[in-house]
Amino acid sequence: MKTALKVIGIVIILLIMVAIAAPFLVNVNRFRPEIETNISAALGRQVRVGDLSLSILSGSVGADQLSIADDPKFSNAPFIRARSLKVGVEVMPLIFSKQLNVTHIEIDQPEITLLRNQAGVWNFSSLGNQAAQSKKAESSSSPGNLTVARLDLTGGKITMGWIPAKRKPVVYDKVNISMRDFSFAKAFPVTLSMALPGGGSVKLDGTMGPINSADTSLTPLQAKLNMSKLDLAQSALVDPELGITGTAEFDGTLNSDGHLAKSTGTLKATGLKLVPKGSPAGRPLQLVYTLEHDLQKEAGRLLQGDVSMGKALAKLTGTYDMKGDTTSVRMKLIGQGMPVDELEAMLPAVGVVLPSGSQLKGGTLNLDLDSAGPLDKLVTAGSVRLSNSQLAGFNLGSKMSAISALTGKAQTGNDTAVQNASTDVRMAPEGTRLDKINLVIPALGTVLGAGTVSPSGAVDFKMSANLSGGAVTGITQLAGLGGKGSGAIPFTIQGTTSNPTFMPDVKGMVNSQLKGLLQPGNQNNPLGGLTGLFGKKKPH
Repeated sequence: MKTALKVIGIVIILLIMVAIAAPFLVNVNRFRPEIETNISAALGRQVRVGDLSLSILSGSVGADQLSIADDPKFSNAPFIRARSLKVGVEVMPLIFSKQLNVTHIEIDQPEITLLRNQAGVWNFSSLGNQAAQSKKAESSSSPGNLTVARLDLTGGKITMGWIPAKRKPVVYDKVNISMRDFSFAKAFPVTLSMALPGGGSVKLDGTMGPINSADTSLTPLQAKLNMSKLDLAQSALVDPELGITGTAEFDGTLNSDGHLAKSTGTLKATGLKLVPKGSPAGRPLQLVYTLEHDLQKEAGRLLQGDVSMGKALAKLTGTYDMKGDTTSVRMKLIGQGMPVDELEAMLPAVGVVLPSGSQLKGGTLNLDLDSAGPLDKLVTAGSVRLSNSQLAGFNLGSKMSAISALTGKAQTGNDTAVQNASTDVRMAPEGTRLDKINLVIPALGTVLGAGTVSPSGAVDFKMSANLSGGAVTGITQLAGLGGKGSGAIPFTIQGTTSNPTFMPDVKGMVNSQLKGLLQPGNQNNPLGGLTGLFGKKKPH
């Protein structure tokens, strides 16, 4: 028994001595050219590693730095730069056979630069591209033969930019990527987590591969994706010049076969603002979507887009194209019978400013809108209809006092009830135009007209009102012609959306009366005698 214990003790001492002496007996730097050559051949990029050191206890070879070149079409700076690299190896073959068998790779604090050009091509697309590999690379170094049981990137940073640089790069910190049974030739599990600008985070868990040797960006992927506290203004998803801001939560899936990617999920946005001069929405908005994206064409279809705010639901569908400087879309938004009380908080987010101190209450809203063009020059046109609502805190009768002085008092009270309000609308960067405006206000009458709202909120409308029970004798007296004319009271709306000014259109009133009085057959036509005189033949 004592002999056995002595033997065990001697073996342990020998192992310790080997562990201490091996780093001095094995010059691991002799493997550096082999490591650089094999990885360079596999990635199709020039790879450089620093001085190597051997740790028998951990069974790894370490390097004090790592650099992987970028695609020269994008940049001369490194694609990946890391502070240190640790390569797990099989110790016994290394010591006794001088053979390097890799078991795992750990890259510490990598700095990764992702670049996308105007054609929608990424700088990582050529990674592993066999056509880009050195002609001298042996078949044993081809990507298909490279396998690693574990590949980890920890504590990294990703910088995302565009060529040409159209905006400030977006930086993601605390990047951790883990791959198991990594291989270019087959699928492997992958997880990713990172911090978002503004304090949010991203988590991805799925399966990736096999690596597309012609274009890495077309590699199949099936994954679950979760984002929390996504700051839209600081994300790579939104161009800051569009003026879109807010915080979003996302939970969904992504499934790609390397050609067509399909994504489904739910996005909840808080404090959403959709136009530069808008203000944050007063309540959250939710989008439940399904889309298909063609990876090579950089274009896709929104098959389902259920946009909801409380009980108000609208359907958004259409197509998009991401090539070029700005994404272009052709979308349709339809909403039927949406409760106004649910939507009122969304109006500031789309730049709709109501008169100061007022708000819409009650009733329903119908939308049928088409949007087309690049997002920075988007044109939206269609129809809007409001039913059985009221503009609380706005006395339209008081605003129209200058008009009602000519026609008789029009009283609407402090709240203006709206039975129906419909218009054709066209919204574009140069402003908004409303045509075929038709308002039915029970306390006032029917108001028709058209006009524009500038990007700064200045309004210019030409309207006419048929006031219920209002006397029109003031107009006939003003015209000095007698009779009742058409009965429509023309007026203009100037000022701003927050403080509109209603003024009678005196010139329009006179023209309207003259037109009515001069109609053929009008008994009150003051020129009837003259027109009769010149309109008949002289008697013989």
